[in-house]
Amino acid sequence: MSQKDRKRHSERFSRRASVVGAGVQYAALPYRMRDGLEFLLITSRETGRWVLPKGWPMKGKKAHAAAAREALEEAGIKGKVEKRPLGAYSYGKRLSNGAVLACTVEVYPLAVQRQLKQWPERDQRSLRWFSAGEAADQVHEPELAELIEAFATRLGV
Repeated sequence: MSQKDRKRHSERFSRRASVVGAGVQYAALPYRMRDGLEFLLITSRETGRWVLPKGWPMKGKKAHAAAAREALEEAGIKGKVEKRPLGAYSYGKRLSNGAVLACTVEVYPLAVQRQLKQWPERDQRSLRWFSAGEAADQVHEPELAELIEAFATRLGV
């Protein structure tokens, strides 16, 4: 999806539902070096769109640790997570009552060292490795696409 298409989608989405409150979530940006730099995206349970593993703050866990935990639960991956966020992006999370919660997602790079055969949400999601350009094209949030591309540049790929 091009940046122009992502912007149009975002504008249509924000006009369709009332936006309530604000929330903060933590996401892992799983990556590895195989045939070049690759990023792991997973499908969301509700829409089937390609997203990062992410979730709400967890009591007793620092933000980067919560992001790593979400990556384990949602994608079955373990690795070394950076303690400082790469950046953040915004999106609208649709709640069960139809309202949309404005969320800011802090993104923590996670160098994948191991991919498990079994994990809690294995039957609820699909996952796939993408090149940096493909990953940026698959996500709907322009700010997330920019973070993926910036991180690839930072790694010199």
